[in-house]
Amino acid sequence: MDTTVRFIRKMIQLSAMLLLVAALSPSSQTALTAPLPAQGAEKPFVVEYYYKAKWGYADEFIRLFKKNHYPVLKKEKELGRILQVSAMSPKYHTTEDGRWDYRVTIVWKNVGVANDDFDSQSMIKQLFPDQETYKKEEQRRFEILAGHWDVPVVNVDLEK
Repeated sequence: MDTTVRFIRKMIQLSAMLLLVAALSPSSQTALTAPLPAQGAEKPFVVEYYYKAKWGYADEFIRLFKKNHYPVLKKEKELGRILQVSAMSPKYHTTEDGRWDYRVTIVWKNVGVANDDFDSQSMIKQLFPDQETYKKEEQRRFEILAGHWDVPVVNVDLEK
């Protein structure tokens, strides 16, 4: 499996585990009231992926993301694994410690699909026949990151 995809999947799993630990912690019961989806539940599972590029490299990062990673996400959408992919960037800047350049939100079919061991290698080889260039550009995309974090999110019904 591609190193980048493996890294992202592990980050999703780690985020989900941390969210579960926080939910079960007695001191955080009031902070986290929405139930976590059960493993294999058929509810869509939403994860926000935040990317913070090194100063001056945000444009290069998104160019490489659109060229090399977005086609993989679109293919997974065609396969029905992903329901929706969207991206945002902040209009204004924040403090350096809270800064992020891009937020990519993925609505997975369910939590099981988001965390399975899907092998995307054959798909990646089909999408990018020049594997040497692909791997070099993906390595560069992660080299220019100053930070990256994944946040599984749930809707909060404000009317209840």
